Amino acid sequence: MNEQVDQLCKHLRLAYIADIYEEIPFENPTDSLLQLLKIEKDGREKAKAERNIKKARFLEYKTLEQYKWHKAICLPSRLDRQELESLRFIERKENLILVGAPGTGKTHLASALGRRACEKGYDVRFYRVAHLVEELENTLACGKWASFRKKLDKADVIILDEMGYLPFGKEGAELLFQLITECYEQKSLILTSNLEFSQWNRIFTDSRLTAALVDRLIHHAHIISYTGSSYRLTNALSKRT
Repeated sequence: MNEQVDQLCKHLRLAYIADIYEEIPFENPTDSLLQLLKIEKDGREKAKAERNIKKARFLEYKTLEQYKWHKAICLPSRLDRQELESLRFIERKENLILVGAPGTGKTHLASALGRRACEKGYDVRFYRVAHLVEELENTLACGKWASFRKKLDKADVIILDEMGYLPFGKEGAELLFQLITECYEQKSLILTSNLEFSQWNRIFTDSRLTAALVDRLIHHAHIISYTGSSYRLTNALSKRT
């Protein structure tokens, strides 16, 4: 009998029920079936979250539970911490822009929100902007631009980390502009930068392109400002003293 059950579960792709059904007490048919179906649902959601996290390619393990909120993090008036962590901005295809000095926690928050999004079933991609621009240029040169764009089309959220640390060439800037334009009102972008928008001409040499890019980014966006100094530097100095 057990072998038949295992075979049927395998045929129906009920992998998690197959592992646990013998441990579920059979007192009421409806309750027992409900428990089994919940186990299957939870198992599938957990496996999907793990696949999403792996596919996102986060550079570090960061969670919202680890995040240290402090007074130097300035949330916009229409966004509080609870609303941010609910990820409803992703449902509405709104952007999130984190601006402030290096080492203040922007990447941690962006990565942690991305991980939470993966756990909720969203398809997420994480990129350091300099690496993404290099990849965009390479895919164009190799004739793989269309397939790369198609892959990104499937994402619900794209995280662009460290905008402004390195300037781009003309081609790289135009490719990044095209990518962001295609995301406009179609998916959410989470972007971190150490530069205020008025300084983005340092990385995008074309002022008109810069203005158009900023316009698209901030149209449906929540902007979080980090006004403090580097947490990493402060923490390192405190340990030395």
